[in-house]
Amino acid sequence: MTDLERRIDQGTGREPADIVLKGGRFFDLVTGELVSSDIAICGETIIGTVEGYEGREVIDITGKIVVPGFIDTHLHIESSLVTPHEFDRCVLPYGVTTVICDPHEIANVLGTEGIQFFLDSSEQTIMDIRVQLSSCVPATHLETSGADLPIERLLPFRHHPKVIGLAEFMNFPGVIHKDPICMAKLEAFQDGHIDGHSPLLSGRDLNGYLSARIRTDHECTSAAEAMEKIRKGMHILVREGSVSKDLHALMPILTERLSPFLALCTDDRNPLDIAEQGHLDYMIREAIRNGVEPLAVYRAASISAARAFGLRDRGLVAPGWRADLVIIDSLESCKAEMVFSAGRRVTDALFETRKPVAPVGLDSVKARVVKAADFGVPVAEGETPVIGVMPGKIITEHRRYRLPTSGNQTSVDLANDVIKVAVIERHGKNGNHANGFVQGFGLKKGAIASTVGHDSHNICVVGVSEEDMALAANRLSEIKGGFVVVEDGKVTGEIPLPVAGLMSLEPYESVRDTLHHLRQAAYALGTTLEEPFLQVAFLPLPVIPHLKISDKGMVDVDKFRLIG
Repeated sequence: MTDLERRIDQGTGREPADIVLKGGRFFDLVTGELVSSDIAICGETIIGTVEGYEGREVIDITGKIVVPGFIDTHLHIESSLVTPHEFDRCVLPYGVTTVICDPHEIANVLGTEGIQFFLDSSEQTIMDIRVQLSSCVPATHLETSGADLPIERLLPFRHHPKVIGLAEFMNFPGVIHKDPICMAKLEAFQDGHIDGHSPLLSGRDLNGYLSARIRTDHECTSAAEAMEKIRKGMHILVREGSVSKDLHALMPILTERLSPFLALCTDDRNPLDIAEQGHLDYMIREAIRNGVEPLAVYRAASISAARAFGLRDRGLVAPGWRADLVIIDSLESCKAEMVFSAGRRVTDALFETRKPVAPVGLDSVKARVVKAADFGVPVAEGETPVIGVMPGKIITEHRRYRLPTSGNQTSVDLANDVIKVAVIERHGKNGNHANGFVQGFGLKKGAIASTVGHDSHNICVVGVSEEDMALAANRLSEIKGGFVVVEDGKVTGEIPLPVAGLMSLEPYESVRDTLHHLRQAAYALGTTLEEPFLQVAFLPLPVIPHLKISDKGMVDVDKFRLIG
């Protein structure tokens, strides 16, 4: 008997269902009703609702509510600091049954080897990991990347069963000005999905960008920006991650009327934040707590997300739909008490059935040894450009200050919270080293360094002391990548991330606990940021306004050029 025949027989009641959930209610995302009903499952598919069923396995869910599995529509698993297998084990129990990832970070370090690692992993995970092909490697000409992925290197992956389309097209100036490399990639995916990335883009420039058939955007930071993009046909991905926190600003658009054109994403959350707050379930709780209609946010978390990315088999609790289900205590608390992924109840034993995938990029940190003198900034006439960090946002301001000097060197200004920042090329290509200043970290001493530096993932280090900055940067090479905190000439916290300098080989629980100690070490330096490490990681991101730094120098993002 075929799977189709089994489904029909079980759906009609001629045969008992494989699994029946009894005694609960499901949230009907079409009508908004809570419906008392058995839910019958055959294999990976729901085959019965609003009827009574017999089952080979019957699970009592009396008093509980069933909702469709949640879909994270945009994230970079690498930024969770764990491998796809550990991400699967960490996040799936929170009800996130599908994620749409862009392996952009590992692709910028390792190229096609990194993409293949993610595709191989996605074929083993219990969670359904879908992959978007990284569109901007390197992200821009203003930085040194570890790899280069022209369209010819992406096309062999296009028809892989886990691939959805082309990932976030960050080089929006390249689209608007018809850069030949951008045009080649866009042309190749005109009949497929193209993910967007267009912070603050509006007016005719936005029209031109959307004319390339780019359909989604996760970079909206205000309701007004989101509304213009919705009116122009974009599907808005409401984001709330460890650094980028846009949920509250976008709550005015989280309505029943607009929910078919909205989805949720994290972009990204680390294991410590997941343990303390949750994942997409946190977004759902927070939205409802602030007055958002449950129907609107649960739609955005599932059916609207599925439709935006062409996943036509999931997103509703209904016959014929994929049995990705979350059993929760209430709509308001959204606490996952049981999760089904493709009809399989998620348990520790289920994770044990996965085959391991060998790690890659274990020797990707090839930075030169640096010394304190390398972090000097010569005195220049006039005001000095300073990156202005805004907590909870990856957008930074372009500020200018007259900074104190010592001899022929420009100094930090702790009274105004201005410290040094540097980016050091770590792919072994040219040894570039650029210095600048940043405001907003609150550091009073020491240094914080990272090989997670979007998007090219060179070493980024911020600090008060040049000696501590040098020690932190050199320590990263010794541990093959990761995060390091240095205070008064001593390493006070570190986490090795040897997989491409981005991910740990340890279980997510170990990463979570280490991140707690690492955060405490950073707080001891005086930082006022809730998540200082990912904030460091976004300082070298030259596709996000307004002022950034790369291994080539300070970048005026608005003018898309190096300063000086």
